[in-house]
Amino acid sequence: MHDLTLVVPCFNEARRLRREAFAALHAATGARLSFVDDGSTDDTAARLAELCAELGPGAATLLSLPRNVGKAEAIRAGLRAALAEGAEVVGFVDADMATPASEVARLVSTLRSTGAHVVMGSRVRLLGSDIDRRPARHYLGRVFATLASLSLGLPVYDTQCGAKVFRDVPALRAALERPFDARWAFDVELLARLVAPLDGRDALSAKDVVEVPLRSWRDVAGSKLGRLDSARAVADVVRVGLRLRRARGATRPPPEAGPGGVDNGGAGPPAEGIPMGLCNLTMVLAMPEWFRQTGWAKLERLALVVLVVAVFVIWKKSQIGVITDE
Repeated sequence: MHDLTLVVPCFNEARRLRREAFAALHAATGARLSFVDDGSTDDTAARLAELCAELGPGAATLLSLPRNVGKAEAIRAGLRAALAEGAEVVGFVDADMATPASEVARLVSTLRSTGAHVVMGSRVRLLGSDIDRRPARHYLGRVFATLASLSLGLPVYDTQCGAKVFRDVPALRAALERPFDARWAFDVELLARLVAPLDGRDALSAKDVVEVPLRSWRDVAGSKLGRLDSARAVADVVRVGLRLRRARGATRPPPEAGPGGVDNGGAGPPAEGIPMGLCNLTMVLAMPEWFRQTGWAKLERLALVVLVVAVFVIWKKSQIGVITDE
């Protein structure tokens, strides 16, 4: 039994799989690496088999999925398999190893030395850090991260960094029971399931989740996220926000009258650390059911269209050199 397993989802990654990087990851963390081949059509399966043999018995395993189901489901399959085999700490990293082995080891160390149940890498450019990220991806990422933070009602900076570790707790097992609805924004959906499960049981609090600013991160070429996928990811986040709003509303007491006897819809106070203006935007994006049923669902769709257009405009400007520096 291995107490730490790190899942590495792979789809057509034959050219980007580096033995040295994974050997360093195993040495730095002591983790068993669980490679998940997500129905690749290139030489990924053969390359992964070679990697497992080169890393040695017990250091790496290969889980091959019969067809491509997407990164979200590949990771879910790997995490569930690791938990079933008795791992006390699980996590995932991207196949391109954009997050260096030493940084992944810091995430694991943080989880083990604190009471946190979730530790996430965060790509924050700070003095003294070495975060190498293309300007276009940085600015698109900031738009997406802001939307994710609003949807979750949490002051999270970076939901999409591909390095996260989790403690084996009931909330995690429950969150992984059913397939993800989001294909690209599954990180946001996973966080939503952890802090606001549909059945209301075993929920984590915001204090159980810790973000660790990475000291080093490299933007590796070869991302499979296209422009259309970016728009779909935005739509995924809006849907997650709506579901989360409903889940939280179901657990609240009946709405109380506000000043002057006006019903505030049970919206409650703004989440701690989030400005009121942003909370108001959250309410627009995640309107309660009673409001949406009055015909204002059109406003919800309009907000989604505006967000998608904003992402597209930023992308196009970056392509022609308008955005030149982070």
